[in-house]
Amino acid sequence: MMTLRQFSDNPETIHATTSWYLADLGEARGKQELFTRQAPQRLKVLREHALIESAVSSNRIEGVEVDQARIGTIIFGRSHLRDRNEEEVRGYRQALKRIHEKPHNLPITDKTVMMLHRLSRGDIWDAGEYKEKDGDIIETYPNGRKRVRFKTVSAAKTPSYMEELEALWAQCLREKWVHPLIALAAFNLDFLCIHPFRDGNGRVSRLLLLLQCYQLGYEVGCYVSLERLIEQNKERYYETLEESSQGWHEGKQNPWPYINYLLSILKTAYKEFEERLERTKSPRGAKTDMIEAAVENFDSEFTLADLERACPGISRDMVRRVLRNLQAAGNVDCLGRGPGARWRRSKKSNTLKKGQ
Repeated sequence: MMTLRQFSDNPETIHATTSWYLADLGEARGKQELFTRQAPQRLKVLREHALIESAVSSNRIEGVEVDQARIGTIIFGRSHLRDRNEEEVRGYRQALKRIHEKPHNLPITDKTVMMLHRLSRGDIWDAGEYKEKDGDIIETYPNGRKRVRFKTVSAAKTPSYMEELEALWAQCLREKWVHPLIALAAFNLDFLCIHPFRDGNGRVSRLLLLLQCYQLGYEVGCYVSLERLIEQNKERYYETLEESSQGWHEGKQNPWPYINYLLSILKTAYKEFEERLERTKSPRGAKTDMIEAAVENFDSEFTLADLERACPGISRDMVRRVLRNLQAAGNVDCLGRGPGARWRRSKKSNTLKKGQ
């Protein structure tokens, strides 16, 4: 809430980079209604895939991994879950479902924040409760050395800080101190600096990001996983978060690196959404497009397992079939034999030729 408080006391001049992002996102939002009327069946597949990617990626950022072969069962099935990780991934999916179904019935209040935390954390003892003990953000280096990366708000002050953050969010939207998307990113930064829960803060911050995007009319997160894009740019996520949190307690932080990072994620999501919809006239399915897009995103060699990881919820047989088709078209090269063989995009072209 220090960032929103900063904007309320002394609104700053918007950086040029931020202005460009806002202009691009305004244009993308204007096209959104047209996009969402195209190819309803294709959009249904995109929604389902985004839901899977979001649940898996948001948890994976926090080190929660699940068996790739069980992702479909975990996300959509009703069977007994095997362990805590599977509970958390399914719980995150349930939280996403609540947001996707009725985003405007979920005001940004303590009740909503607690609900999202409770769902995403499963049946753990403090799900849906603010932290009871102080806990700083500790970074551990490969050699075992540790340092305090950020000193979070104390447990005793957390409820009042969260109450003020939620009130400032509503007031900012009413009084228009800054563009709503800047306010959204500022809220996200403040939430992470408060660090209101013992565990699960990152996941709840991403759920709130999606919810607030919906409420502001930016619905791209329904079709392209924002969590997956954040995971793909995880290093920059942590870099900008650390940079923008310095001096936060004193109200002297520079929020723009983190704000611009989140705006860039939204811009990337809209670009990907538009590119996918441009291919809707193709007779091939959306899953084929997703696999091919994942191959395009690899900057170096990759394995079948890497490709499966990038396409959660799509069967291995499907991934193999598309990979073989790409090989036959001369778009990828296989560098070995067997399931562990490495692959790479063909040197003949920089991008895959769709429809070959």
